[in-house]
Amino acid sequence: MIKSSVKYKQIWNIAIPIIIGSIAQNILNVTDTAFLGRVGEVELGASAIGGLLYYVFMMLGFGYGVGTQIIIARRNGEGRLSEIGQTARNSFYFLIILAIISFLFVRYYSPVLLNISIDSASILEKSNEYLYLRSIGFFFVFTNIAFRSLYIGIEKTRVIIYATVIIAGINIILDYFLIFGKFGFEEMGIRGAALASVIAELAGSIFLLSYSLSRKYLKKYWIFKYSSFSLNLFKSISKTALPVMLQNFVSLSGWFIFFLFVEKMGEHNLAISNIIRNAYIVLLIPVWGFAAASNTLVSNTIGKNKHREVLHLAFKIAGLCFVVVLFFAVVSLGFAKEIMSIFTNNQSLINDSVPVFYIVTGSSLFIAIGIILFNAVSGTGRTLVALFIETGVILTYLLYVWLNSNITNNSIEMVWTAEYVYGFSLGLVSLLYLIFGKWGMKKI
Repeated sequence: MIKSSVKYKQIWNIAIPIIIGSIAQNILNVTDTAFLGRVGEVELGASAIGGLLYYVFMMLGFGYGVGTQIIIARRNGEGRLSEIGQTARNSFYFLIILAIISFLFVRYYSPVLLNISIDSASILEKSNEYLYLRSIGFFFVFTNIAFRSLYIGIEKTRVIIYATVIIAGINIILDYFLIFGKFGFEEMGIRGAALASVIAELAGSIFLLSYSLSRKYLKKYWIFKYSSFSLNLFKSISKTALPVMLQNFVSLSGWFIFFLFVEKMGEHNLAISNIIRNAYIVLLIPVWGFAAASNTLVSNTIGKNKHREVLHLAFKIAGLCFVVVLFFAVVSLGFAKEIMSIFTNNQSLINDSVPVFYIVTGSSLFIAIGIILFNAVSGTGRTLVALFIETGVILTYLLYVWLNSNITNNSIEMVWTAEYVYGFSLGLVSLLYLIFGKWGMKKI
């Protein structure tokens, strides 16, 4: 195994802005949950199911963005700068089409899907209310994804901080105004949370477009040079991007099905799980930054024809990520009740959520390593292999959840131990592929 020439500083330069941006983005999710947790258990549970269905479709776009990011990073490493703009434009065209499809499906067909999946009539009603407004956000969030893939691919990630701070800040203010009906606004409850998110994402799109038009360094990439949609380029991008799209779709679908299983355990357990989901995502914030660094730096390293450095680079990023997540986990364990009280003032929910939080805090260490190694596999360009890995691991994960939640009727704590199964399996299979797989000559 050859040592990687990539320095820790370079890893941090990519990861830190994304981590800070993720903090701001997750403030958005935490705010929604914290405010709705003070409205009622039904609203809290409905926002979990409605929000996850929205994110299932959003992750299709996010997956295409990650695939685009991998290609842009490869072109950047190869020095083929003019092709970066062409790739980014073609990706944007496709993402707008995908936004239209996602909007139409979620707006008009999700009620049918939820009706056959949800037992509680009140959860069903509130989930549909949330999704009706939230579906508008696809047009803006997919635009933001297109810009995100560009800036991560060319290793200019600081703008992501600015955008997500704007999105999160506007969302917090509007959540307070619209959910509770403050300062003369209508009290909208869960519909207010959805509308606040849509307006915040629109503001993010406006900022990113304005920022990009003012950056002189983007001229060398020909970002804003007009070109029509290229079917040949779309096919080329899709070979890398479509498997990532499907992989993200599978991953989020796994979480959505997880919550459908939990919903059948009762509204109280569903509310607990929504609290845990938000706390868990915050705990994993560093992982998403290092995952993007893993994707970009592995692809860039291969573009420079330094294939033999990839495994050491993946270990270097995974080790750094593990240490940071360990620090987060240790600190979180000392404030478990306080963290749970951020999301609700219901003492029963707080007390019942703490044991589950202890479980996911431990599993975050397995997830930290697993996600980094998995993103290294994607960074090699073998995104179809990554799709197969994710699908196999998710099926194993869901089987474990189903057995514990619906067959043996175990506690909610036992159901959440599935995160250990996911993290360990993902890391092990990804590592074996990086060691023994034939990924070195993959062209993208």
